[in-house]
Amino acid sequence: MIELHDVERTFAVGRRRISALRGISLQIPRGAFVLLMGPSGSGKTTLLNLLGGLDRPTAGQVIIDGEDLAGRSEGELAEYRRRIGFIFQSFALLTTASAYENVEMGLRIAAGTPRAEWGVRIRRSLAAVGLTSWADHRPYEMGGGQQQRVAIARALAIRPRLILADEPTGDLDSRTAARVLQLLRSLADHEGCTLVVSSHDPSALDYATEVYRLRDGQIEERGALA
Repeated sequence: MIELHDVERTFAVGRRRISALRGISLQIPRGAFVLLMGPSGSGKTTLLNLLGGLDRPTAGQVIIDGEDLAGRSEGELAEYRRRIGFIFQSFALLTTASAYENVEMGLRIAAGTPRAEWGVRIRRSLAAVGLTSWADHRPYEMGGGQQQRVAIARALAIRPRLILADEPTGDLDSRTAARVLQLLRSLADHEGCTLVVSSHDPSALDYATEVYRLRDGQIEERGALA
């Protein structure tokens, strides 16, 4: 489903050029749960942004389902992003909207979801992350872990073929983190959803199918898991 060929991403900082990614090549099959690990600044978030069409590579190819994202217009990239489940480290929730409404917003933005299905999908997604009783609460009435779960429910509701997650369990206790990781793994196993997850949490290794360890913008190590 995903192919990267000699991908580079550099940023200009004043007169300096910073290399965030340096010659990344990889292949990710459909239904994989891929874990990106590495220290801060290793390039994990930059790689997720390229896969999500939020950024473009300086060089190389990012190919999704046989099509190079570099060849797409901004409008085509926007349409592509509507079909991806994003889970951001910063949650990216609407602060004045309830948990239910935040999940609904994901369906409003997503492509191809019949409105008649919205209510069922929202309730199922909130139930899946253990927030049924918090549906009417707003983010400022929740802890960080609960807000993270709302963000995950929003991604789940659109039933995407690809989920990109940046530290999805970063603010969760170990029990809730395990529940979320098991849920993500079940999407890969039973629904063919492909997941690319950035994490510092070593327990995530128990749920991923393969891991890429990054350092200084390069793949330091790749390994197959359970």
